[in-house]
Amino acid sequence: MEWLHVVNCIIAGLFMVCYSYQFFYIVYGCIVKPKKYPDSKQTNRYAVMIPARNEECVVGQLIDSIKLQTYPSELIDIYVVADNCDDKTKDVAESHGANVYVRNNKNRVGKGYSLSFLFSKVFKKCGIDYYDGYFIFDADNLLNSRYIAEMDKCMSAGNRIVTSHRNSKNYGTNWITAGYSLWFLREAKLLNNVRTLLGTSCAVSGTGFLIHKDIIKRQNGWKHFLLTEDIEFSVDNVINGEKIAYCHDAYFYDEQPVTFSQSWNQRLRWSRGFLQVFGKYGGKLIKGIFTKKSFSCYDMFMTIAPAFITSVITVAVNFGSLFYAAVFAHSALTMVLGEIFFTFGSLYLTLFLLAVVSGISEWNNIKCSVPRKIWSFFTFPIFMLTYIPISITALFTKVKWKEIHHSVAQSIENIEA
Repeated sequence: MEWLHVVNCIIAGLFMVCYSYQFFYIVYGCIVKPKKYPDSKQTNRYAVMIPARNEECVVGQLIDSIKLQTYPSELIDIYVVADNCDDKTKDVAESHGANVYVRNNKNRVGKGYSLSFLFSKVFKKCGIDYYDGYFIFDADNLLNSRYIAEMDKCMSAGNRIVTSHRNSKNYGTNWITAGYSLWFLREAKLLNNVRTLLGTSCAVSGTGFLIHKDIIKRQNGWKHFLLTEDIEFSVDNVINGEKIAYCHDAYFYDEQPVTFSQSWNQRLRWSRGFLQVFGKYGGKLIKGIFTKKSFSCYDMFMTIAPAFITSVITVAVNFGSLFYAAVFAHSALTMVLGEIFFTFGSLYLTLFLLAVVSGISEWNNIKCSVPRKIWSFFTFPIFMLTYIPISITALFTKVKWKEIHHSVAQSIENIEA
């Protein structure tokens, strides 16, 4: 069974080759300051688009944080789609000053359909050229008071799609919320930040981004309906030659799932969505790597494919070998168990070091006690390793969008106090 060690080494080697550039990103992101953008004239008019499903607990706080922006309020309009709601989301959003549209469609469920509906309503009301840009937020988000002003500086500098710094409202609740939070902090500071510094494209991650009207006009509203509409949007635009920029000084907070069952459902959807994106766009990304010599296409391909594939192969090979040894080759059982322990122990250590670097680089932005910050470094690898059974399940399960309940009803003042 010595071949098992050889196979694991080959898989680890392929993984290192594919993702070595991201290790460089980590070093670069820790030593180089984020990009600053020059002041803008602050004359762009923006629509804030908020899909909301049963978000009566949190949508009011988001709208309030938008109204507290330093950017001229007369240039910001807020639109909410109360999508398949059976609570008071519509009433709460209206009472806080948003323009609200109601959507009831049980067949086409998901954020992509909500956004498509909302864009069509805004176009009908104002026309397709009325706004210079569109912000996309989830209802549980909260914005720092300079968020829109900083994003406007970035777009005014010539960037047509801009993503931002993502922090969490409930980092310290438990190991699940901390796992999400560390991943998003790492994604912002040590991935998207470095991509912008090096002149390649970032990726949009769910929420907290700005789209220039020319992009929306080109795609005639919102046209991305896969289970991960955010990465589909990112990949589609990278293939079309767009570069998504990152604005480190624009930061917002969102709420992470608290229970493992909710986390499982959400990440199962993400895993299945990545498979959908790979199936639809994988060939175009590979073509872009070679015909356009596009590093952004390579980066996006690495985002949606190899880690998933190598994880599934690693599990299949190692636990397949364990089953074989337990049934047919008892003498090799100890060696196989040792190899599995070494392989997954190495993976744990790698993820632990990633958590430490990510956490220290964003130490002052993490909103919880010091002991909880340190403890989250040890639990982060466990959180990430649970992606393995989730990814395997996504291969064989028909996944549907499921609602994530949000209940952290805090104001932006309380979060940043």
